Amino acid sequence: MDFIKTLKTQPSIIVTTAYHQYAVEGFQLNVTDYLLKPIEFDRFLIAVNRVPRKSKPELVPKDEFKNYFFITAQKKKVKILFDQICYIESQKEYVKIVTQSKDYIAKMSTKEIEEMLPTNLFKRIHRSFIIALDKIESFNAEMVEIKEVNIPIGRGYKGIIEKSL
Repeated sequence: MDFIKTLKTQPSIIVTTAYHQYAVEGFQLNVTDYLLKPIEFDRFLIAVNRVPRKSKPELVPKDEFKNYFFITAQKKKVKILFDQICYIESQKEYVKIVTQSKDYIAKMSTKEIEEMLPTNLFKRIHRSFIIALDKIESFNAEMVEIKEVNIPIGRGYKGIIEKSL
């Protein structure tokens, strides 16, 4: 039971045993309760009710958690709203984020920024491009047009647009 001392978050433990001589050691390890066999049901309920109740965390889907993220551009943190992004272009170890009003260059990988984006609003259509689905002006099997810019659809990404719209 020494491993319990090494845990950052202490679990609630109820020890059930036929050996009373270990009770002191159990409480030194901060167990919630120590039950000796045979266990009476009333005593079991008392022990269980000593366990602190943890409210279930409210599950918020990743895609609905917030409508922005921050990037470091020109040596300052810049807030980028998801609904302002038109597309993102990979440029080696940088990404160019094209928004409706301005373009930003940030030193990060395409994979890093893709993980920050809601999957229901953005799709990767090329190893160098991620697009905002609601900003598509037109598309065909080869390319997507956003802000009058033709963005190629990579060979491995064919059909993503039709499935997503």
